Amino acid sequence: MKKLSKLEAVFWSIALPGFSQLLAGQLWKGTLFVVLEFIINVYSHFNSAIMYSFMGEIDKAVHVLNYQWLMFYPCLYMFAMWDAYRSAMPEKEELSFLPFVFSAYFVTVGLMYSTKLKLFGVFFGPVFLPMIFVIPGVVTGLLIRWLILKWRGPTIQS
Repeated sequence: MKKLSKLEAVFWSIALPGFSQLLAGQLWKGTLFVVLEFIINVYSHFNSAIMYSFMGEIDKAVHVLNYQWLMFYPCLYMFAMWDAYRSAMPEKEELSFLPFVFSAYFVTVGLMYSTKLKLFGVFFGPVFLPMIFVIPGVVTGLLIRWLILKWRGPTIQS
């Protein structure tokens, strides 16, 4: 089994959920993540929405999507990323899942509001708004992690 760095693991998961697991030799898990990503992507029409969004046709991106399928995507995406990160992190690292979990929450909320919400008068739509919501998700997760670790104090590893 190949040991990836945390950065390498996260970047391969950003490219496609499951790639880090496949590179690390976790064939069943990696294949499962790739297949799930493919199913959700196809049934939600996410690639079409990405294409329209990058071409500046945000209204078409909104209308092409199947939101019932796309709502699964943030949690799958962030879980696969967390799993890749977890495989590469030091054993003593604690609560590092929190930025991933809160990113999944925030991206899901961003997706729900993506058909209506404008930020600073700009309509970002269902691709870019959820991406923007990753930032407060990561910050919230890191803040909560820091608060818990500070409140709890150092733990003794046996």
